[in-house]
Amino acid sequence: MSDNSNTASAGTAPLNSASNSLYPARRRGKHKIFIGMAPGVGKTYRMLEEGHALKQEGIDVVVGLLETHGRKETAEKAEGLEIIARKQYPQGELTLTDMDTDAILKRCLATSPFASTPQLILIDELAHTNVPDSPREKRYEDVEVVLAAGIDVYSTMNVQHLESLNDLVARITGVVVRERVPDRILNEADEVVLVDVTPETLQERLLEGKIYAPQKIQQSLDNFFQRRNLIALRELALREVADNVEENANATTPNGQFCNIHERVLVCVSTYPNSVQLLRRGARLANYMNAPLYTLFVADSERFLTKEESLHIHTCEKLCKEFEGTFLRVTNSNVANAIAQVAEKYRITQIVVGESQRSRWQMLLKGSLTQKLVRLLKNIDLHIIASEKMVSPK
Repeated sequence: MSDNSNTASAGTAPLNSASNSLYPARRRGKHKIFIGMAPGVGKTYRMLEEGHALKQEGIDVVVGLLETHGRKETAEKAEGLEIIARKQYPQGELTLTDMDTDAILKRCLATSPFASTPQLILIDELAHTNVPDSPREKRYEDVEVVLAAGIDVYSTMNVQHLESLNDLVARITGVVVRERVPDRILNEADEVVLVDVTPETLQERLLEGKIYAPQKIQQSLDNFFQRRNLIALRELALREVADNVEENANATTPNGQFCNIHERVLVCVSTYPNSVQLLRRGARLANYMNAPLYTLFVADSERFLTKEESLHIHTCEKLCKEFEGTFLRVTNSNVANAIAQVAEKYRITQIVVGESQRSRWQMLLKGSLTQKLVRLLKNIDLHIIASEKMVSPK
């Protein structure tokens, strides 16, 4: 996340404008997101728990917006923390309430005994859509305003609210999520914490009335809170946090070094007939590791493929796609270097190759592909698959 951004979200005055001239310029606040697979895993409770711990350390902790949804334990956990009053929005005969971002800025930025003290705002439900007539449409936009003012924010969200997962979540659960958060919000966060429980524990909490009112329990169990849905959502949440950790780790490692948390399998095929066998073995390996599959063919720029060879490579590409993999074709006279370059680009962790087809005399003179790969590759497992030997009839 950039520390030199001082621009507020659209629809608000810049924080260094005349209306905010009393407030000194600050560094951009840091953002920590608590994410979970579904409502009820304990994201808000964990956020409040950490808020209390930081308050004990002398940090000025304020609750900007809290959604308890009638959960007694959550409400009790908020006791002892200052809570900013919600802003009221008259809507005909009704009065709606929502987070008061201006009040948060006034509380934290005005001259006060806390002027030189680190400040933290706790804001629940990042994906929430604000009530009509609010200055901004989405709560995450309000969070960006608070961060731009130099105030640290802790917030919460469920994985199904992530924009890029919207279609996948709809296929899994049959529910189209209307409130969504752009992926960039999660990517730009300084820290993402997974709050996790087992699907069985979450269903127990639901039955005990700790998530929804009694009249909604059975309906929830029959729909969104089905065990198969929770298992899939949990895996999405785990993967999302792992991706975030991997990206942050790679951003801080020296050039040429990578921190690979996810497994990625690369199968190297050639014009030899055993390539189909390699692909099947690689696909089984990828499936076992729940990893993406890549297939690579390195074309020699100094020779053309025969019609039969071209057809063979086409068969490999078709089979790769049947395994839901990605087929890559590069041109390079140095096969080992080409494989190493692709492995680095796609952060490969497992490579599948066939045993050398060269004679022992050729290997003594030029070395085998396997030997070259061992020298070139670092922190990558190399699987050498022997060719199936045909047994001749007696």
